[in-house]
Amino acid sequence: MSSLAFQDLNMPAAIITEPAELLAAVNQQKRMGKRVGLVPTMGALHEGHLSLVKRCTSEADFTVVTIFVNPTQFAPSEDLDKYPRNLERDVALLNAYPVDVVFAPSVETMYPEGASTSVNPPAVATSLEGELRPAHFAGVATVVLKLFQLVPADVSYFGQKDYQQTRVIGDMIRDLNLPVKMQVCPIIREADGLALSSRNAYLSEQQRLQATALSRALFQVKSLYDQGESDATLLLQAANQTLADASINEIDYVALVNKQTLRPVEQVDDDTILLGAVYVGSTRLIDNVLIK
Repeated sequence: MSSLAFQDLNMPAAIITEPAELLAAVNQQKRMGKRVGLVPTMGALHEGHLSLVKRCTSEADFTVVTIFVNPTQFAPSEDLDKYPRNLERDVALLNAYPVDVVFAPSVETMYPEGASTSVNPPAVATSLEGELRPAHFAGVATVVLKLFQLVPADVSYFGQKDYQQTRVIGDMIRDLNLPVKMQVCPIIREADGLALSSRNAYLSEQQRLQATALSRALFQVKSLYDQGESDATLLLQAANQTLADASINEIDYVALVNKQTLRPVEQVDDDTILLGAVYVGSTRLIDNVLIK
C-alpha cells in the first residue's frame, strides 16, 4: 500500500514493509509540522499493546505502530520460533484506532546480509534480565535505535511491564542524545491481577490460575510496605513464600531495586520497584510493581 494512503476517519492504516518508504512518509508528516508518535511492538497484540496505541493516537497527530519479532533479542534456547505471529489479526485490531502506518518489515530488511553493527547497552542492562540473558538488551537497544532512525518520532510509547527495558531505552536516549521522548505507560492486568503478555497464550488453564501468584506476591509486598515494613529482606521473604505456596519453584529473581539505577536496596522507600521473573511450566513470566 502506498505511504500516501494515510488514515482518515474511515481508512485503514497503510502497511509499509520497506524502510525507505517509511522514513519518507514520516519525514513528509514532520515537514507539515505534525507530531509523530511511535509504538514499537513484536505483534501478537493484546490490550496492553492497544493501551499504548490508544495513548499515542490521542496525543500524536501521526501514529506509526511497528510489528517486528526481533531475532537478536532472543537467545538460542528461547522461544523465537514459537513466538506467536498473526499480522492479519494484529492489523485488524489496530484498525479500530486511528493508526496511520503499520511497519511490518522482514528480518532480512532489518538485518541485511553482512550486518554486524550493534549497540552496547547502558549500565542498567547488566543486572536482572541482563545477567540471565546476556545478549538480550544489546538486541533490544539495537532494534529500537534502528526504529528511531526510521521513525524520527517526537514521542515513543513503551509499557511498564518490561520495566528494565524502559530503563535501558531511556538511558540510551539520554546517552546518545536522541531527539525522542519516551512515554512509559502503566501495566494492563486481567481482573485477577495477571499482567497481560503475549506469552500468557502458552499457559494451560491450571497454569493460568497458578500464574496469578506472581502479581499477588508483588502486591503483597507493596501492601506490607504501605503498612510500615521497609526491610527488603523481610519483604522478599513474604513474596517468595507466596510463590512457594502456589508451587512456583523456578524463580529467576524477585528483587527490590532502586527504580532508576536498578541496584538492590536494603531499605525500601518510595523510589523502589519490585521486579519478578518466574517460570510457570515452561513459560517465563515477568511483572513488576512500583512501591509508590
